Amino acid sequence: MIEVVLDTNILVSSLLTSGPPAAIIDLVADSRIIPYYSDFILQEYWDVLSREKFGFSSLQVTRLIHDITRSGMAVEYKSPSKNKMIDEDDRPFYDAAIEVQAYLITGNIRHFPPEVFIVTPIDFLTIYRKE
Repeated sequence: MIEVVLDTNILVSSLLTSGPPAAIIDLVADSRIIPYYSDFILQEYWDVLSREKFGFSSLQVTRLIHDITRSGMAVEYKSPSKNKMIDEDDRPFYDAAIEVQAYLITGNIRHFPPEVFIVTPIDFLTIYRKE
């Protein structure tokens, strides 16, 4: 089974449109991929998805995060990586992916160092279909 770390923008997009991020969340809900998360990542999900500007219901947010924790696994990384990050808030996602050797799926690929494990939603779905 493929292991992933989901950047928060994937969750936001999955609730806004029916495109590739929603397809990835469907794979999570169906336990076809394993999402990894940390306490920081879960808190980030809650904080962002609860923002009034998105208008997501608490039921939508709760179900989505429940699917992630039900089919996923918690990860704790030893120490922060040293790679330069454009946005330090992205480091926990990057470090979690490194720790468990998972794909980091993001719509903001330029926020991260160029690494083969950091992929866009479309790229991930291509990888998934090949496996």
